Amino acid sequence: MSLREQFGKDVLLTGWGHSRFGKLTDETLESLIVQVATEAIANAGIEPGQIDEIYLGQFNSGMMPLAFPSSLALQVSEQLANVPSTRVENACASGSAAFQQGTKSLLAGTAKTVLVIGAEKMTHAGADVVGAALLGADYDMAGKASSTGFTGLFAEVAKHYEKRYGPISDVLGTIAAKNHRNGVDNPYAQLRKDLGEEFCRTVSDKNPMVADPLRRTDCSPVSDGAAAVVLSVAPTGGATAPVRLAGFGQANDFFPAERRDPTAFAATRVSWQRALGMAGVGLEDLDFAEVHDCFTIAELLMYEAMGLTEPGQGSRAIEEGWVFKDGKLPINVSGGLKAKGHPVGATGVSQHVIAAMQLTGTAGGMQLPIARRAAVQNMGGVGIANYVSVLEAL
Repeated sequence: MSLREQFGKDVLLTGWGHSRFGKLTDETLESLIVQVATEAIANAGIEPGQIDEIYLGQFNSGMMPLAFPSSLALQVSEQLANVPSTRVENACASGSAAFQQGTKSLLAGTAKTVLVIGAEKMTHAGADVVGAALLGADYDMAGKASSTGFTGLFAEVAKHYEKRYGPISDVLGTIAAKNHRNGVDNPYAQLRKDLGEEFCRTVSDKNPMVADPLRRTDCSPVSDGAAAVVLSVAPTGGATAPVRLAGFGQANDFFPAERRDPTAFAATRVSWQRALGMAGVGLEDLDFAEVHDCFTIAELLMYEAMGLTEPGQGSRAIEEGWVFKDGKLPINVSGGLKAKGHPVGATGVSQHVIAAMQLTGTAGGMQLPIARRAAVQNMGGVGIANYVSVLEAL
């Protein structure tokens, strides 16, 4: 049973906008929000006054002094005066959290048209500020000093994985190389250079070890950027065909590390099951997926959490070519967080926008030859807050 059959109505992505990701020194949080919101509204073919509600995904956590940005989208137009607007925060999954809140407003019948925005400004803050902010998303390390930050947390996951299943250094390097190669074709990506497998697999002066076994190429960059999408219950006559949300799922895991198996990503697995179950489809019905590769070990674990392989066998998806552009389930054709960049609050919305572009044949150089159904997966913390959406072309 699909979302449409379960709730008796459609949730459609009818318009979207996306900024470039990277170090955007000439942009402010406000200018980024206004840019992508304006694009999304125009792309949907509607007037700003037709927006019933706004959700803004943003993490911040002390990276910016302004901690109350919910009304910034109203700067788009006088027509948005008095429109309800809410900031949504759930660590690195803030963008997808905002997306699901907008979806639920439509399903509840309290809105017919919702604007969802994800945005973050990070590069202006020092490495210590960004590191401390991100560590605020970890139960055990919040407020503590760390020389490796969140990289260190995922490095521990990688160490547990290697202890249980064997070496993965070369596999992680291949994942990084794949996503950097894909990022070359993404005009929004922060890192648009094909680095090659040898470089990504090798520790060097230009690719140092950040937290063993994770090298610099195993880590997503600090980024600025924004994305926006208009959600509607009916087509709006926009510039492109709408995209249907077929199913969605969310699952949260226990916060203390001692209560989680570090390599299982158990709640991530449940979020996949819930989204695919609502959509009434299996992995074999997907043409591609955009997943949360904040670190390459996260993408490897995602192959297993989504059910592409059994636990401990994620390397098969790389070694047998399943997740490459020409494989049976291309993963992160956009370059993923690894190459596209990771402006935390923007990531989840960006993933939905990139997927919608693929499904409408408007992805330019990124375009896959067959793109009818896709999944988007976004998470906050080390597999703590997990969101999955299933999208399909009309």
